[in-house]
Amino acid sequence: MAVLAAARAGAAEGGRPVTVVYPELGEPFRQVFAAIVEGIEERLHGSVTSLAMSAAAAPADVAEGLRKRDAKVVIGLGRGGMRVAASLAGELPVLVGCVVSVQEAEARAFPVYTLAPDPAQLLARLRRLVPGARRVHLVFDPRLNGWLARLAREAARAEGLELLAQEAMDPAEALRAYSQLLAAADPARDAVWLPQDPTTVDDNAVLPLVLKEGWNRNMAVFSSHVAHVKRGALFSLYPDNVELGRTLAASAQRLLTAPRGSSAGVLPLRQTRAALNIRTAAHLGLEVGAVQSGFDLVYPSN
Repeated sequence: MAVLAAARAGAAEGGRPVTVVYPELGEPFRQVFAAIVEGIEERLHGSVTSLAMSAAAAPADVAEGLRKRDAKVVIGLGRGGMRVAASLAGELPVLVGCVVSVQEAEARAFPVYTLAPDPAQLLARLRRLVPGARRVHLVFDPRLNGWLARLAREAARAEGLELLAQEAMDPAEALRAYSQLLAAADPARDAVWLPQDPTTVDDNAVLPLVLKEGWNRNMAVFSSHVAHVKRGALFSLYPDNVELGRTLAASAQRLLTAPRGSSAGVLPLRQTRAALNIRTAAHLGLEVGAVQSGFDLVYPSN
């Protein structure tokens, strides 16, 4: 079985300086990658080779295949694409997109566009929805989201909010932190932010606890994960995949012209759409008709 397959007819032809590589997965991931590639191709006017990796593909083998194709810039999507990009970093310009969480050490050699919504966008929307909010509680794993907490502190100051951020190194520590902060929180002034953090936001223990207490105490709970809105979080932001593709393409263009001048590091998601739970909004006393406009996805759907 070939480790690489052209994902578009004619994609293996020469003369295309940007190569996009991503794992061959089932739905809904296949559709997500397709939308991102669509945005990349729109921005680069088709000067793109898009390649899907089989599940059996070794990153080193894929990287070798890209060397033979004389790729000029590589965009890796998902964790599989990131592993390939890491194999090529230092040899040619690479960047990564569409990863949920990443340690900062993994992004020292190239830019990584994560799926973690920009704290500035999240907190600005919180202020519009819940103008009485004054403090935001965030429990995070510093190994995964230290960079996010730094951005969040800046964003909170800009919005006139106080960020109460607590570090947790394992799920048990996170659960204790949530239990304590929920017991002491003031529902009239406080809100809880659930980040994309596998250490601190366990869907089986933490999420039900926070959503139940938020509901019972009429306290705003918002999330970086859109699936949590369906389960009762007030709102979330999620990717506009085509627009994300355009952003990745623009970054690739910069790498083509000035590969040494690009900055590495972890970047938040700024190409977003918004989801709202109108049942939760009504429960919190918000005027649903007034706040619903400006959201792309609304739960419950009927």
